Amino acid sequence: MESAGAAGPRAALGLAQVATAGLLWGTGGLVATVLHDEDGLGAMTASAWRMVIAAAALLVVALVLGRGRALLSLARRPGLPLLVGVGTAAYQGLYFLAVLAAGVSVATVIALGLAPVLATAWEQARARAAPSGRRVLVLAAALVGLVLVAAASGHAGAPGSDPAVGVLLAVASGATYAATTVLGHHVAGDTDPIVLTTGATTAGAVVLAPFLLVAALGDGPVGTTRPGGVALLVYLGVATMALAYGLLYSGLRTTPGSAATIATLVEPLSAAVLAVVLLDERLGVTAVAGGVLILLAVVGTRPQPPVPVDP
Repeated sequence: MESAGAAGPRAALGLAQVATAGLLWGTGGLVATVLHDEDGLGAMTASAWRMVIAAAALLVVALVLGRGRALLSLARRPGLPLLVGVGTAAYQGLYFLAVLAAGVSVATVIALGLAPVLATAWEQARARAAPSGRRVLVLAAALVGLVLVAAASGHAGAPGSDPAVGVLLAVASGATYAATTVLGHHVAGDTDPIVLTTGATTAGAVVLAPFLLVAALGDGPVGTTRPGGVALLVYLGVATMALAYGLLYSGLRTTPGSAATIATLVEPLSAAVLAVVLLDERLGVTAVAGGVLILLAVVGTRPQPPVPVDP
């Protein structure tokens, strides 16, 4: 049986892995923007390539590491990992559609902000207990920080084509994200992270691959032959999908879904910092305050060590 002392470092490592996944996701928006501006790739086309490339890379890694038999076993009884993969593809697609309809700021605040609320509500309902004051404070800090960072972003004022529909899509994205993360925590407990990431990503690739056909039948480009564009697509698939989700599912072995959805709120913070470094955007006081609140919330999700009891 694992000791409490060993569980503490593992929990901290798991939370750090989830937060690192959020940091990697934060780079994806900038990459997708460059692919759109330079190569004309639409959001769903880029997302489909991202998932397909990630699935291919993960299959190679899994086979090299000797996980082939485990993958075959998973393929015979996909069950929950399949749902995790479909859910991952669904919430990403819903989020991109919400951005187009309602704008980046609204979609980000609703989708990413709703997820930790729903995940926390689900976990507390299962435990049949009200959330502690500390949990409520952490959640409030995370949500306020998210609103501040999103409002201060360079795209905060960009309106969408249909705000009402965009809000509904963002709500659906947040709900799907929460459910997928909670389910991922459940599945990750008894499934090898590499096998789970490979299976889930492959399922997601099957769901999103038809968008490549849609692009081929339409007027927009399906891919890119520009060396820089190809490199960005590979980065999008390997770093922001394969590696990031590998870290997420590994971290979910010890991190509850509610804590994970809070830890991944570093994604918009990472995107904001990247915009400052690469795009010369200014990071104002509001964004800094929001970032501090998000980081404090992430630190606050770390489980407290048990208090020793005197004999």
